Amino acid sequence: MTTPPELGLPMPVPAAEGLPTRVRIHEVGARDGLQNERATVPTETKAEFIHRLAAAGLTTIEATSFVHPKWVPQLADAERLFPLVRDAAPHLPVLVPNERGLDRALSLGATRIAVFASATESFAKANLNRTVDEALAMFEPVVARAKAQDAHVRGYLSMCFGDPWEGPVPVPQVVRICRALLDMGCDELSLGDTIGVATPGHVQALLTGLNNEGVPTPSLGVHFHDTYGQALANTLAALQHGVTTVDASAGGLGGCPYAKSATGNLATEDLVWMLTGLGIDTGVDLGLLTATSVWMAERLGRPSPSRTVRALSHKE
Repeated sequence: MTTPPELGLPMPVPAAEGLPTRVRIHEVGARDGLQNERATVPTETKAEFIHRLAAAGLTTIEATSFVHPKWVPQLADAERLFPLVRDAAPHLPVLVPNERGLDRALSLGATRIAVFASATESFAKANLNRTVDEALAMFEPVVARAKAQDAHVRGYLSMCFGDPWEGPVPVPQVVRICRALLDMGCDELSLGDTIGVATPGHVQALLTGLNNEGVPTPSLGVHFHDTYGQALANTLAALQHGVTTVDASAGGLGGCPYAKSATGNLATEDLVWMLTGLGIDTGVDLGLLTATSVWMAERLGRPSPSRTVRALSHKE
C-alpha cells in the first residue's frame, strides 16, 4: 500500500549542521525535459505545464530555447510560447546559442538567459560544431550584450564528470572553462553530469577544485542525470559542500539529443521528497507538483519515471 502524503511523510527533521536551510530548484522540465520528445508537444500544453509548475511553488522555470529550429525541432515554437508564460513565474530563463538567439529572446522581454558550453572537445563538436574555445569566443559578445541589458546570465557546462567519447573529464579541464565563463560575466554556472556518471566523491573533488581556483560556491548549481542511480547521492554531496541551487526536471523528463547515453534528469519530486526529509525548505507543494507530472505524463502517453510520482499517484 502506498502511503498518502497527507499522513505527514516524509518526516522532516531539523536541517543537519552544514546543510543549507533552503534550496532553490531550477526547474528544467519544460525545456530540457521536453526537448528530446519525438512527438511534438503542442505549444498550449507546454504553456499550461509551466503555469502548473509555477502554481506548485517553483519560482525558477526554464521556459524554452531560442536555438535554430533544425537543431531542436521540439523548441521551434519559442516565439509563440514565451509570451504565453512571460508572467507565470518570477524567473523564466531561456537558452540562447548565439547573438541571433539573444536578439529573439530580448525582443520578447526575457530577462534571464543561459549559454551552454562543453567541458570536452567531443561534445562541443557534436553539440555546437565548434571547439571548446571557439564556443567560448562565440559566447563572449552574447554575455556582454545580455549584461548590458541588465539580464541575468547562467552558464551551462556539459560533460563535467564524464564524456561518452573521451571518458573521465579531468577536474582542471572543467575548472578552466568555468573560470572563463565567470570571467566573461556569467552570474552563475550549472555543472552538468550529462551522461549521469558522477559519484559523490567526484562531485566533492570538482567543487573543491573550483573553490581552489577562486570559483565561489554560491555561484554554482548542479545538474545531475540519474543514469546510474547516483543523482540524489550526488546532490547531497553538493549540498554538504554548500551548493544551494539544484537543477531538476518535473517527472524526471529529459535526456540529451546529442548524447545518446544521457537518460532522464533528476526528478524534481524525488529531490523535493529528499529535501523535505532533510528539513530543507524548497517552497514547493509536492502534491501539486506530482499532479502536474501525472498530467504531463498522460499527455506524453507514458508513465513518469519518477519514483516519487509513481508512489504518490499509485492507485490500489
